Amino acid sequence: MAATDAHERLPVYKTRKLYIGGGFPRTESGRYITATDPTGEFVANICRASRKDFRDAVVEAREAQDGWSSRSAFNRGQILYRMGEMLESRRQAFVDTLVDTAGYAPDAAGAEVDAAIDRLVYYAGWTDKFSQVFGSINPVASSHFDFSVPEPSGVVAAFCPEAAPLLGLVSCLAPIIVPGNTVILVVENDAPTLALDLAEVLDTSDLPGGVVNILTGHREELREHVGGHRDVDAILSVGASTEERTILEREGAESVTRMEFRPGRSPAEWRADESQSPYWITPFVEFKTTWHPVGR
Repeated sequence: MAATDAHERLPVYKTRKLYIGGGFPRTESGRYITATDPTGEFVANICRASRKDFRDAVVEAREAQDGWSSRSAFNRGQILYRMGEMLESRRQAFVDTLVDTAGYAPDAAGAEVDAAIDRLVYYAGWTDKFSQVFGSINPVASSHFDFSVPEPSGVVAAFCPEAAPLLGLVSCLAPIIVPGNTVILVVENDAPTLALDLAEVLDTSDLPGGVVNILTGHREELREHVGGHRDVDAILSVGASTEERTILEREGAESVTRMEFRPGRSPAEWRADESQSPYWITPFVEFKTTWHPVGR
């Protein structure tokens, strides 16, 4: 008699971990959040990221930033395109997860996954173009050439939207990494397992470890630590409450951390063209000006 016939087989449930530095560690705190579907049924236990996890992610992001920004714009575009390819290859699995865990209708789930794939391809096309669009040659009164060119800010922390758990996440991370930044994404929504599934896509997309880091947890717990961390160069907060905005601005003031606040959007609004733009890249670059003499 086969072993599987002797007793009822127990399913092997997937362990959901954080994504830091190209690896999948458990949270150092040992805490977890129970994710459920719209009916209240158990989906998974996911890691509840701590302050220490965030610090570890910043270290990995800083270490990866120079290498990522020094890659050619064309190569960064290839990698974003590869992300889209890998997400396309797992399209049905993501559709099923949106239906089962977030309560989407099948058509709406398919539309969100398709939009996420298309958005990665969209930003892949901007990697070697935004510098020409937003850079400039400035008129000056002296015998010099004067160039302004965009350079990455560095390490960016992003509080991701609650709605559109896949597309909202992609819409945050893609414009941040296009110019050469690295990012720590803080995810709290109704389908947080999708973020960890996306981490597996990123991990097989030639993306260097540490460029994108994903922490699942409570943004209320982490926001003060994020705002006050001196090695974070910029912060994106989507759907911030008045209290959260006040905390981030207060904590980030001493280190002059750049802040970008965006309103929350519905899933349909995230799919709209207005939710993708090269102008979503510019909050995460610094414009550097170079002078070059002309003549003798």
